[in-house]
Amino acid sequence: MKKPKKHRTDSRAGAVPAGDELLAIFDRQARPLRLDALLRAARVPRQGKRQLEAELAALAREGRLLRLAGGLWTRPESLRQVTGRYRALRDGGGFVTPVREDGAAAGPELFIHPAQRGGAWHGDLVSAVAVPGREGRGHGLSRAPEGRVTHILERANKEVPVHLVRRTGVTLFCRPADSRIPVNFSVSLPEGGVPGLPQGGRLEAGTLLLVTPEAELASDLWSARLAGAYGREDDVAVQEELVKLNHEAPREFPPAALAEAAALPAGPTPEDVAGREDVRHLPLVTIDGADARDFDDAVHVEKRGKGWLLRVAIADVSHYVRPGRGGQGGAGATGALDAEALARGNSWYFPRSVEPMLPPALSNGLCSLKPGEDRLAMMVELPLDERGRPGEPRFAPVVMRSAARLTYDAVRDAVLDRDEAARRAIREQPRGEAVLAMLDEAFALYRVLREARRARGSLDFDLPEARYQFGQDGRVTGVGVAERHDAHRLIEEFMIAANEAVARWLGARGTPEFLYRVHPEPDAERLEALFTTLEATALESLPPRLRVNGKPNAAALREILARAQGSPQEYVVNRLCLRALPQARYQPENQGHFGLASTDYCHFTSPIRRYADLLVHRALKAALGKPCGEIPAGQRLLRIGDQLNRRERAAMECEREMARRLACLSLSGREGERLDGVISGVTPFGIFVELDGMPVEGMIRLEDLTDDWYVYAPDRLSLTGERLGRVWKLGEPVKVRLEEVDMGRLEIRLLPLTLPAQGRAPRKGGPARGGRNSRSGSGAGEERKRPARPASSGRRGQPERDGKPASAGKAPRRERPRTSAGRHRRGDKAR
Repeated sequence: MKKPKKHRTDSRAGAVPAGDELLAIFDRQARPLRLDALLRAARVPRQGKRQLEAELAALAREGRLLRLAGGLWTRPESLRQVTGRYRALRDGGGFVTPVREDGAAAGPELFIHPAQRGGAWHGDLVSAVAVPGREGRGHGLSRAPEGRVTHILERANKEVPVHLVRRTGVTLFCRPADSRIPVNFSVSLPEGGVPGLPQGGRLEAGTLLLVTPEAELASDLWSARLAGAYGREDDVAVQEELVKLNHEAPREFPPAALAEAAALPAGPTPEDVAGREDVRHLPLVTIDGADARDFDDAVHVEKRGKGWLLRVAIADVSHYVRPGRGGQGGAGATGALDAEALARGNSWYFPRSVEPMLPPALSNGLCSLKPGEDRLAMMVELPLDERGRPGEPRFAPVVMRSAARLTYDAVRDAVLDRDEAARRAIREQPRGEAVLAMLDEAFALYRVLREARRARGSLDFDLPEARYQFGQDGRVTGVGVAERHDAHRLIEEFMIAANEAVARWLGARGTPEFLYRVHPEPDAERLEALFTTLEATALESLPPRLRVNGKPNAAALREILARAQGSPQEYVVNRLCLRALPQARYQPENQGHFGLASTDYCHFTSPIRRYADLLVHRALKAALGKPCGEIPAGQRLLRIGDQLNRRERAAMECEREMARRLACLSLSGREGERLDGVISGVTPFGIFVELDGMPVEGMIRLEDLTDDWYVYAPDRLSLTGERLGRVWKLGEPVKVRLEEVDMGRLEIRLLPLTLPAQGRAPRKGGPARGGRNSRSGSGAGEERKRPARPASSGRRGQPERDGKPASAGKAPRRERPRTSAGRHRRGDKAR
């Protein structure tokens, strides 16, 4: 019997190409190829298909080929390539934000699936390609195109904070403190011991260390060199250092900037004061927080007929911080201070420290409006009538002397509460009587301005902020809600009035160019999604004119917030409305400020801590015929605006991560405690709960809801039980037990002690129902979720009633796959 002929893949005719030979075929074809087309192009018989697939997979692992949708293969070079920063998400995957050489954004970001990150870590500079025909995740309602990381150009993490997991002899197995670093580390103990470890200190599980990555041992394991001990994990200062490292927050000032700051005088010289208006006789006062050190604004109010004259004096930073070209700076001006201020963009605030935009010699010294000391300032004089309508403003460079350094609480006690001790403390200051009389007029004007801004449709988000208490040892000792009262709002109203006056005046002249602070109106799609959610879950009664001519009415947002005020749903409604709004930003084109209902708005009042304000000061001086340096314009101004927007977002991310870390620290050690809260978010993978009395958020995982199968309705942001009809929805009060605090993932795990009331179970295959606020619909886009199997004890993870596990019924036995979802994020919008 004749034996069948074997296909010889090593012969010249029909051999399976590999490596560079295979890549050359793609270069000649100059198009993506499917496997069959590649077999024909390479003249390989079908018997070689499996070996060809193996060669393709090997090249894909090396990043030299990409597999596209529909079985197409192509060279990465044939696709749109971008260079950008990889920003990892804590639940896997991330985004690549394309950047130019100068660091400015260079196009839309790409979503990177966890399997396509190409070994990239958070913050790495990478090369990536957009994959045609694929859409990944996005922010809000938008979806980013999907991409793949092909090359790592620069590692961002030269040193990585890690937790010691276990020790085996002289080898330490460590896990990153930042869960966005997707690898573990094997570290050898140095012979001389651990640098920085306290005398008598022991290496125990959980010890925080600093390591330097060296070489990849496996896809999820690297070798690393021990750089030293980092400190106690429960020390707030250590947590601040971690956040600064994670976000590459600015640290030490470069020597050139420090040298330029050191060359400046300790106070205004006669040459500095010459030609300025002298307002040292006015009882201008600063009003700030008790721990503030940089005082960049002072106010004074004078009664004029039926109206008032508002004076706002702002530290004249532009006199000392000059650009490198043009203008005549102070002693030894080189432009190094200006360059560093632009690079930082703004000051970066942390609970126990600050990384200022300017060196402390300026931010806390020469530019700070300290009481009883002469300081240079730019003053706005704004007449206002009895209804708060502004007249023609006047601007002038001045020399001033603050009459008092007041705190918000001291002003409240003395003026609003008429506390005699507080009034006496102000009265005993050199110009105390004049200050008290002026503050009474200031509050009269404040009430008029606030009502005028409300009447024009301004949005007021009064969201709670956490206030933490710290012990002498650096630990968190308590957490509560920071009080915000009318003394805070008074300064806010006066700063808004000054910012608007400057923007109107500069805008009317058309030159020089400057950066507006714009806040676009939310798009119709976002508003419609918001109104649908509110109708379904949050408010008992909504304004009648949510839609005009079938289109969502943005003006209804103010009434929505007003109706929610004082209700149990106030926090949730504020959060939902805030998330529906775009983020405010800096740009040369004026688009108005939707949140403030302002046609012209800029940032002028904080040049010590915001570079955008410094630019506006320079533009104002140039318009007044007193230039102090070159004014950027055109594309250069646009790039500066992009830079400031990026730095602002980075600083906000720092603040959010720090808040999560402090929240975890404040609850660590309180596991088992029973807490009250309100449902603040519902996602396909769990329920977020805002705890009462502390603006801290934890999550009830979906697998901990063992009483039913749950259907997620994205339009209503709810989970509905298929069998019992229980509905978990926004704004509902809930009792929970603190189950676990995970510092590594910055997660607070909660278990429900109470369950929603049973309702009518949804129809089979139909939409979820239940709860009087639910809207029936087509059910499109709903995701069906199964509960996790109970733990072996039959009790762990089950909801409880009165401290005992709730008898909610057994979970169905059938299994269904759970879809993955991204971590719910809270997108704060800045004014």
